[in-house]
Formats: sequence, C-alpha cells, structure tokens
Amino acid sequence: MQDDKSFRSFAPEFMDNKEKILKGAEELFFKYGIKNITMDEIAKHLGMSKKTIYQYFKDKDEVVHSLILEKIEEDKCIFGKTHNESENIVVEAFAVMKNIREVMGHVNPILFYELAKFYPKTWEKFNEFKRDFIRTNLEESMRKGQDQGLIRKDVNIKILSGMRLENIDMSFNNQIFPTDKFNLVEVHVALTEHFLYGICTLKGHKLINKYKNITEE
Repeated sequence: MQDDKSFRSFAPEFMDNKEKILKGAEELFFKYGIKNITMDEIAKHLGMSKKTIYQYFKDKDEVVHSLILEKIEEDKCIFGKTHNESENIVVEAFAVMKNIREVMGHVNPILFYELAKFYPKTWEKFNEFKRDFIRTNLEESMRKGQDQGLIRKDVNIKILSGMRLENIDMSFNNQIFPTDKFNLVEVHVALTEHFLYGICTLKGHKLINKYKNITEE
C-alpha cells in the first residue's frame, strides 16, 4: 500500500493547507523569482485567504525558508539515491547533470541569486547542504574513483572537493554569469565536465567521452 504522505504529495486534494501553501509558493517562485511575489499573490494563486496563510506562516520569509528546507530534503533523497546506486563517479556525475537539467528547466535562475542576496539565513542552509552532504558524497566517490583507476592518484581529494563546491557557488554568481547572458544549466554542465576532465585518468576520460558520445581518434 502506498505511503499516505507520498500519496498526498501527488494529489493536491489530499494535501493539508501548509503543504498547499508551500506548493503554491513553489510554483510562483520557480516561475517568477521570489522578490516580486507577494503574500497576496500566493493567496490569489491558491484561491485561499491571506488570513489562512498567516495561520501557518508569519511572513513570506518563513514561507521561503520552509520551502527551501523542504527542497533540500528532497535533494538529499534524490542525490543520495544516485550516489548509492552509481557504480562510479562518472556515472554519478552524468546522472546528477541529467537530474539538474530536468529540475532547472522549470526554475527561473533569478531565484538562486535572490536567495543568496536577500535571504542569507535560508541561503546558509543551502551552503550547509553543500558543505556537509554534497562534499561527503563527492569525496567518497573520488576515493572510490581512485581505487577504480578513474581518478588520478595524485589528486588531493580535500582540496579538489573544496574547489568543486566553489564551482557550484560560481555558477550562481550573477556577476560572473548574468542570467540575461548565460543559461544556468549550461554553466553547471560546463563546470562539472571541466572538473571531471581535470581529475580523471585517461581511463576516466574515455568513460566521460562515451557518455558525451565523443568518437575518439
């Protein structure tokens, strides 16, 4: 029998009001960004009174914070499953890139820049997710890759994993990659592939090229 919470997450009529509010906020924030969306617009979008929303959230900042915490937990499940099921770091990286393409295709990139600039408390939670969860998984995959002959033995895992986290930060930096000139997904994919080519052995390069459908001379 399907888990009740899981079932509700796919059936709006079974959501409680708090879940509906977060779902409605997600739809608006992901499409238009955060700053220009008001509590009135969230209420109108949901066909719900603003008074009802304030029974669950004291202000928009709390809606944003709760939503991002929820999305982080979802990402932990998705990326954790990918990490545990991937046979090597190259397979894992391309699976993550595929997932990011699917997710980012529905997200206005301005959302990330607004989070970093206007919601530091919430953005710090995202940074904690990167520092703890993502970095731990990455270092495990890199060590496994060295054992498999895919990652160079001379790679300093601690240093390079730190560099990779900075790559992720860089992709969200509007001064380096302004949204009107760069596609966030393309930026992330380019930085990920550059990182992989930098740490991999020739054996690893061949596997990367296979995933990219590159015919070697």
